Amino acid sequence: MGLSKSQQAIWERSRVVGAGAQAVVLDDSACTCLIAIIAADLGVTEQFPELPKVASYFELSPEDVATPHPDPRALFERLVSLDADADTYYACLASLHKARLKYHNILSTQPVPTLEQVGPRGLLQYGAMSPRALAGLIFWRKWFFDIDNRAGQETGYLFEPIIAHAIGGTPVPSRKSPIKRHRDQKKGRQVDCVLEKKAYEFKIRVTIAASGQGRWREELDFPIDCKSSGYTPVLIVLDGTRNPKLDELERAFLDANGDIYTGSTAWEHLDSLAGMTMSRFLDTYVRGPIDRLIQEAPVALPSFSASVDGETIRISIGDESLKIDRVADNMADVDEALPDDIADNLPGS
Repeated sequence: MGLSKSQQAIWERSRVVGAGAQAVVLDDSACTCLIAIIAADLGVTEQFPELPKVASYFELSPEDVATPHPDPRALFERLVSLDADADTYYACLASLHKARLKYHNILSTQPVPTLEQVGPRGLLQYGAMSPRALAGLIFWRKWFFDIDNRAGQETGYLFEPIIAHAIGGTPVPSRKSPIKRHRDQKKGRQVDCVLEKKAYEFKIRVTIAASGQGRWREELDFPIDCKSSGYTPVLIVLDGTRNPKLDELERAFLDANGDIYTGSTAWEHLDSLAGMTMSRFLDTYVRGPIDRLIQEAPVALPSFSASVDGETIRISIGDESLKIDRVADNMADVDEALPDDIADNLPGS
């Protein structure tokens, strides 16, 4: 039967992300392993007798997602012939895998800060410990800050777009957005997902912690901008824990004749749009991990330590540890804006 043009594009786009030192390329063995994992998820492993049984995705480290096969494209063609949404499932899982591989590379290559970057911060704690120890503390603190910033950035490229495409919508950067700011009609707004005439805002949780005045005003303006642009604003909050900030945001959406889904109703709404196959994806790769993180998050900070031994960083949390093998500090500068081609990395555009 062959692949359609959109499926061919999905296959090609799934292979590469990024550029430079942190670029990620999925080779044939990685693509084959993802197909084997999806076949198990969808219960069609009997259609792939040549593939070995593989562990579930999160049981594998990113670099261990590999299963040799001479023709993974033929496997992909067979997979999409078995389920109408298998191409979207593959695209979303490939995007998740590339993001995890890229972050693995970031941890290995993120530069250690220099004294020129962080030295003045030492004045705030100078005298509390020796200058040598204080400089080391500042280096560690800044490195953790940097890798957390990178995690936030990479998640922004991944989390909302995956949900958007799973439900059949498209993430839209500000320069291509149909949602214009009511305070300045020449400027568009980045939108997590546009689906028909609805504009979705996805949030894991709305916390009571105060946002900056301007940032919170942006949040409250979103439903107004949608309504003035002819779109229905839709708020999706995956953890519906109540607090005054969430109440205020909900009122803003209701005042703009928007729709609101929180907690279990949010997941039910997403599932209703996604269909059976992509609902399975959301449950396995988005809802399940997020729910477990929320449920098992410690009330108090656990014990923590970090150490360096040659080219290896070891981080210990409680009685568990994470090993990071370092390579040359050759990380390129990072553009933190949502790429204009974000919609091209997944199906739906």
